Amino acid sequence: MLEYWERVLTIALSPHTHPALVLNADYRPLNYFPLSLWSWQDAVKAVFLDRVHIVAEYDDLVHSPSFSMKLPSVISLKTYVKTTRKPAFTRFNLFLRDNFECQYCGSPNELTFDHLVPRSLGGRTTWENIITACSSCNLRKGGKLSNHARMWPRHHPFAPSVHDLQNNGRKFPPNYLHESWMDYLYWDTPLEP
Repeated sequence: MLEYWERVLTIALSPHTHPALVLNADYRPLNYFPLSLWSWQDAVKAVFLDRVHIVAEYDDLVHSPSFSMKLPSVISLKTYVKTTRKPAFTRFNLFLRDNFECQYCGSPNELTFDHLVPRSLGGRTTWENIITACSSCNLRKGGKLSNHARMWPRHHPFAPSVHDLQNNGRKFPPNYLHESWMDYLYWDTPLEP
């Protein structure tokens, strides 16, 4: 009996355990990278507010004085949330577009970004002019054009769609994947256009 209460207290004291995978109303994850997860507290609250369906559950229970329930491991929204068509132009999304690799040498370390046409030469900070670069390649290229620096990117920069970023996000699964999530995460299967 003591083990049971220790387990209940551990759940109650640790908000980062037992996250719930959040699916849209079409049973696809809201996001792949970062993966759409809610804390168990937010998932239970959404259940009580009747905003989600419970799709799968953990074996662990949460209790109140008059009620107990298994913690949800997969939930789906009752109302479909339309995803945005254009992703925000952020450093994270830029790195995700470029697979978290320097576009000159392929290194995943000390990432920053580089203007293909330097700002000093009129280059703008846009999807089409910015690439991911490691610090040493960025320093080596300096304020020169790629031809003058004799450094050419592996891929030409482009404005990605949400679909492009989600496809790239599938290459970087999170450290923790509960077995009840696997039917809803298609990490290795090709997507239909």
